[in-house]
Amino acid sequence: MKRAPWAALLAVATVLPLTASAGTAVADTPPPVPACTYTAAVPADNFKGIPVFDAKKAAQPYRATLRTSQGAITFQALTDKAPCTTFSFRFLAEHDYFDRSHCHRLTTQRLYVLQCGDPTGTGSGGPGYSFPDENLTGATYPAGTVAMANAGPNTNGSQFFFVWKDTKLSPAYTPFGRVTAGLDVLQKIAAGGEDDQNNPGDGFPNLPVNIRHVKIGTH
Repeated sequence: MKRAPWAALLAVATVLPLTASAGTAVADTPPPVPACTYTAAVPADNFKGIPVFDAKKAAQPYRATLRTSQGAITFQALTDKAPCTTFSFRFLAEHDYFDRSHCHRLTTQRLYVLQCGDPTGTGSGGPGYSFPDENLTGATYPAGTVAMANAGPNTNGSQFFFVWKDTKLSPAYTPFGRVTAGLDVLQKIAAGGEDDQNNPGDGFPNLPVNIRHVKIGTH
């Protein structure tokens, strides 16, 4: 099955274009914050509808646990720093969007990430809507970071990635979670290697990572 090389994924200046498209900020004037709106977009794979942002619900902290064929991975959502992103992830998870999908990309050179969230498994799928970047100022990507993959500024959809080893990326991928359990699972997947089908050190994980269910918990 053909998988889109870095498009709509994480790349270094191309797919995960790590630079936010913001205008030049005036001294002492914070850059404008994009409104949290979800705009219809293609593709619309496994379409579950388009969320309507609810600020009150978006502010509620939660943990997400991905039950995968390689073990469970839990992260704390950064609802205070990336409310639009975490609201979208929760919406999709609560509608079983990620269930029976798989993580289609593992990188083991330069970038150290496991990419998931595409129900087509091709690297080019999406939920039928897009939304703006958030939480990019000073963003870094240490091991345990959960962040959005994209195809350019403000093109977030359903694809996201876990950082399994400290990595250097330009601050262009919205960080929206921190792994609290299961980093060892990610490292086991990484140790299994990948098939180099995109580039050396970049391909489909040799240990299949099938997402069985994503559970949202508030405690």
